[in-house]
Amino acid sequence: MATGKKDIRALTKEQLRDFFVKEGDKAFRGNQVYEWLWQKSAHTFDDMTNVSKETRQMLEDNFVINHIKVDTMQRSSDGTVKNAVRLHDGLIVESVLIPTKTRTTACVSSQVGCSLDCKFCATSRLKRMRNLNPDEIYDQVVAIDNESRLYYNRPLSNIVFMGMGEPLMNYNNVIKAIDKITSDEGLGMSPKRITVSTSGVPKMIKKMADDEVKFNLAVSLHSAIDEVRTSIMPFNETFPLTDLKEALEYWYAKTKRKISYEYVVWNGINDSQKDIDAFVEFCKYVPCKVNIIEYNPIDDGEFQQATNEALENYISNLEKNRIVVNVRRSRGKDIDAACGQLANKS
Repeated sequence: MATGKKDIRALTKEQLRDFFVKEGDKAFRGNQVYEWLWQKSAHTFDDMTNVSKETRQMLEDNFVINHIKVDTMQRSSDGTVKNAVRLHDGLIVESVLIPTKTRTTACVSSQVGCSLDCKFCATSRLKRMRNLNPDEIYDQVVAIDNESRLYYNRPLSNIVFMGMGEPLMNYNNVIKAIDKITSDEGLGMSPKRITVSTSGVPKMIKKMADDEVKFNLAVSLHSAIDEVRTSIMPFNETFPLTDLKEALEYWYAKTKRKISYEYVVWNGINDSQKDIDAFVEFCKYVPCKVNIIEYNPIDDGEFQQATNEALENYISNLEKNRIVVNVRRSRGKDIDAACGQLANKS
């Protein structure tokens, strides 16, 4: 929907204030409009009821609000909700609401498609079409917060950047979105309730540490043996485990915050004792916890969930070495909303 007008949400509050002064209005009008755009998530200028009709028309003449639209919403038998979100240019991403007894988590996307090439993930089969803007990431969170209040009678409690895309390949926009989400002028959420999950881009992990971010870091690891990891995540050739290890040590030295490892065990790929031993060693480099994630097939059968025996073997070896481990059962499988399944089948 190319109108040639600038998206008003690309402006800072100061730029909005300056715009109104230039138009012969008061600077505080910029504050009012900014509040409508972020705290109140106005979809149109007409929503801004305490702003005069003339001012709303003037905004309409100069700007657009490129708001997302929830194109289709699916509800799983386990309560998970998946949104297919249409962006202003017609492209679609998916985001997911995951409820438990005590909290609701938003799983949001950061790119249309993905920059990386993990073979077990449906999203990686979609080429990266573009990065999401900060407001498009923010809008996904607002939509899920609304659904959480509607269906579960409570506000959203956590956010994970584990949807479509590699967040660290869209670093600036992800950081700007998180700044808005955590700001009192936005959603006011605590950064401690936000986790950014990366497949492991060492340079950007170090940059996050240097930028003193306050959110949590998760790494999608899946193997601590380079050849195995490269066979399932080919970009590992560019970012090998030695570089990743060094970046994670740097992160911990700077932030003193534990890392979460996301780890899927597949039959015949990473389920041997050698794989387990390598992973246990990798977990000793920096304080961490491990989430072993149930695998969700993506049609072709190359990757199959490992046996329960293999999973138990991983768990007992990790626990023996005093490494905290949780097993994450997948949610929303019946609507293709589980980890690795987001591929815009709609």
